[in-house]
Amino acid sequence: MNDTNKQPFFVLLADDDEDDRLLAKDAMEVAGYGSKCITVEDGEQLMHFLKRQGKFADLIEADLPSVILLDLNMPVLDGRDTLKQLKEDKILRRIPVVIFSTSNTDEDITQGYDLGASAYMVKPSSFDTLVDMMKTFGHYWSDHARVPSLPH
Repeated sequence: MNDTNKQPFFVLLADDDEDDRLLAKDAMEVAGYGSKCITVEDGEQLMHFLKRQGKFADLIEADLPSVILLDLNMPVLDGRDTLKQLKEDKILRRIPVVIFSTSNTDEDITQGYDLGASAYMVKPSSFDTLVDMMKTFGHYWSDHARVPSLPH
């Protein structure tokens, strides 16, 4: 396969728990996929980043993410409402969204897919398992999955 047409792999992670953000980013680094991972604290910051609003207004030329990792239970704008907003936007709905939550309930999993999530991952309890998960995640989304090109 010719990788010259391949866009750089960029993950946007939204999670209100600072430790979870740091662990996920560290696990991605160890897994070899953390070279471009930006984190935000909630759905509102995620939407501001994607729409270049507020403190992200100067990022007009920045790329949109290859994939979004989205926690469900966050203050301000939770993952469910964020996912709804993403899927209602003509451009942003093309970005794959993977729910990344501690919740393993059938209700949350079903609702996530009903709202348009591309996948649902349950946060593991050990760092080694998280690294393995991020290897699989990165390998799939960076090396195999193909998504539509998005405007810059």
